[in-house]
Amino acid sequence: MKHSSALISVVVLLLASLACGQSGPLTPFPAQEHPASLSGETIYGFFPSPPKADLVSVITHFKSLSEYGDFVLFQQNVPWADFVNGADGESKSRSDIAGQVKLALDNGLDYIFVVDGLNGLNRREFKGLPAGWEASFANPDVRAAYTNYTLWVARTFHPHYLGLASEINTYMDAYPDDAENFVSLYHDIYRQVKAESPQTQIFVTFQWDDLNNMFPQPEEGNRQRLNPNWSQVEAFEPNLDVWALSSYPYFVFPSAQDIPADYYSRVLAKTDKPIAITEGGWTSRDIGNIHATPQDQVAYLNSIHDQLGPRLAFWVYLVLNDFDMESYSKAFNDQGANANDLSTLSMFASLGLRENDGTPKPALDVWTGFRNEK
Repeated sequence: MKHSSALISVVVLLLASLACGQSGPLTPFPAQEHPASLSGETIYGFFPSPPKADLVSVITHFKSLSEYGDFVLFQQNVPWADFVNGADGESKSRSDIAGQVKLALDNGLDYIFVVDGLNGLNRREFKGLPAGWEASFANPDVRAAYTNYTLWVARTFHPHYLGLASEINTYMDAYPDDAENFVSLYHDIYRQVKAESPQTQIFVTFQWDDLNNMFPQPEEGNRQRLNPNWSQVEAFEPNLDVWALSSYPYFVFPSAQDIPADYYSRVLAKTDKPIAITEGGWTSRDIGNIHATPQDQVAYLNSIHDQLGPRLAFWVYLVLNDFDMESYSKAFNDQGANANDLSTLSMFASLGLRENDGTPKPALDVWTGFRNEK
């Protein structure tokens, strides 16, 4: 099974009403003095998902995020129909995204964007393709919309860091024949963004636990555990400005103490480029057969810090607060969402560094201590 953040649809669901209120074409946001651009300093951030699925929780949560992080990571699905014919134009999707960015800036937060064409709950499928569109990166409409949306994000928000896919190796595993099409699309978009904004740091993210073959997947052949599929990363070179990883090792190790001392650090011998953690975490409570404690979160954070610390450009812990699943269940039901999606979300409900009411867990002090080192 491929695990991911499971939060993309939730973020869109809750923040869609926070448009900035502009009518007509959006005015590009002024370039920010990004803390992300400060050489040699790791910046720390979260996904913007709030503890409860309501607007009040969204607004108050951004204030909390500014206390414990430097930025939010916006991982938006491509609004395919809005961008297939060009980057310019007016649409609700454009206004909604601008509203989210404005909320971050109003709370003193920087932002990083990751463009995502796939379902955050199932990386084997596209998300929200218009009826009749072929689900393939060879599809000219898919390629046009993906490119135009990315260029619009770059031109409108000037993010210092811009991801062009999330956990892309999981899709490459599922559809090796289509992987080459995405790789060519990546290199094409990379060149176009760099032509307009040479300073933008561009990347895709890789699901580290899957890249290390930690999940049983017979369809992938005789791949060996703890032997990373480096060729999937190297396919994007020389146009990877950052090697970006996601990791949820509680699905593969009995406890965080069992994370090998070189589990993450082996990437350092493969590249001299900056490293980033774009999402991840460890649950503080049991999930089915997975047993966990708050101290597992502490050990997880220490593993990443001890193995990668000096090389990290940025570090995203998935969520600041646990989820109130009763609130999310109601929101999912109101939206007619798939029950399997809610079940998947529940597997990440206790990853927060705080309880859903804001009560700190032991790992919060560890996170804050790392952040204060800079």
